[in-house]
Amino acid sequence: MFITENPFSLLSETLPVSFIQAYVILMFVLVVGGTIIDVVHKKSAEYFFQNAERAKKNAKRQLSAGDKSSVLVKTIAEDVLTSGEFCNPNRRMSHLLGMYGFIFFVLSTAVMVFSYPTAGDATPVLWPLLWHLGAAMVVFGGAWFWFFIRVDVSAEGHAWNRLVRADLFILSLLATTATGLLWSFFQSVQSQPWATLFLALFIVSSAVLFGGVLWSKFAHMFFKPAAAYQ
Repeated sequence: MFITENPFSLLSETLPVSFIQAYVILMFVLVVGGTIIDVVHKKSAEYFFQNAERAKKNAKRQLSAGDKSSVLVKTIAEDVLTSGEFCNPNRRMSHLLGMYGFIFFVLSTAVMVFSYPTAGDATPVLWPLLWHLGAAMVVFGGAWFWFFIRVDVSAEGHAWNRLVRADLFILSLLATTATGLLWSFFQSVQSQPWATLFLALFIVSSAVLFGGVLWSKFAHMFFKPAAAYQ
């Protein structure tokens, strides 16, 4: 069954392993570079440290190491692991599906591409399962958000299909995971024309996702936990 197969090891029969690995490294570099430029351009770090200094000046008491540890644990548990800032349960569930699905998807991609890159490697079934499960979670959570949460904007006088720059992240994320699943399926059943089509769409959409950090909401996932802790 295709969900237990490493799609990248099958791809290595067509494309050089070095090309696949170089592409993943390039996406990582684009994320790091885009995040740094985003922080500098929007002065997020400067605002964060200025806000921290104001908080210190206005503090009525100093927090002990135990207090800070308690706040850190609470922030991780509520704001990071369970997305407690979302009061709407539907919005929270959609966000959690997308967040954990994306983590599974990226982590398993890195493991399969760099540890089991060729068809001769025996990929543990855990990693292909995580990759396909993660992609499916993102598609389900993203579709839930897009069709049942985001579209409920009539009260604000907006059309349901209105697109803004902030939508770049969710749309490219949905496109990457959906086309990835379709590419994996058609590659598994050896339907080469469809596999080639969805592979091309997978590459383009992932390039937009990871290369468009500066113009999307991608970077907020990195400094949002720090802001919540502060």
